Amino acid sequence: MKWIEAETDDGVTILKLNHGITNAINGELVKELRESLRHLQGQSEVKALVLTSANEKFFSIGFDLPELFSMTPGDFEEFFTEYNHLCLELYTLPRPTVAALTGHTIAGGFILASCCDYRFFMEGKKYCALNEVNLGIPVPLLADLMLRQLVGDRQATEIMYTGRLITAEEALRMGYVDALFPPDQLRSQALNKARFLGNLPAEALRRIKENRTAGLAGEIRGRLEEDIKTFVKFWYLAEARQRLKEAIKKF
Repeated sequence: MKWIEAETDDGVTILKLNHGITNAINGELVKELRESLRHLQGQSEVKALVLTSANEKFFSIGFDLPELFSMTPGDFEEFFTEYNHLCLELYTLPRPTVAALTGHTIAGGFILASCCDYRFFMEGKKYCALNEVNLGIPVPLLADLMLRQLVGDRQATEIMYTGRLITAEEALRMGYVDALFPPDQLRSQALNKARFLGNLPAEALRRIKENRTAGLAGEIRGRLEEDIKTFVKFWYLAEARQRLKEAIKKF
């Protein structure tokens, strides 16, 4: 099964998450998305990236809890390490990136979207959230630092401390998303933005992006091993296990 649908349109690669309706993130999806990013970097004709979903209900619900819950600590740590590296690779990709959020964008999906340079969200009853606290687990370091860079400390604290669902309109007011579009315009507007950015002088834009991301990426890498160990420890604590079980019932 292909977890990522890929196409190229006039210099822009479009990667669509394609894991059922929810696009739950598991090891195979992470592996294929990392491979897609590496392949993109080897194509000189590709000037920009749009990351989106193959459906209009979810961009991504986050981690595939039913699959990941039963993993051994060692296997889960391997998955979580790969996921963090995927996020860093997307965040520092030396090309402009636009996330077209066709649907609900939760937890691990929210983090993936945060790694892009721009986020366009679909109008309507669509929600985003970093709800880790409600599962008894911490927000990963890279998500914390990236979100504070995007929306500032006060807004990021509200999002992470409460773990509540945020409407598309509120996400726009907070500065998490850059624009809202109706369903029939979202992907085309994201593609237009990516194409515009891709047609700018590439080396100059690459340097500007590096200036924006290098310091934060360096801080994350310096603390990543410790953060992974901490996250895995919380994942197997009794409170988190009980809360994860309850969440799986609704998955």
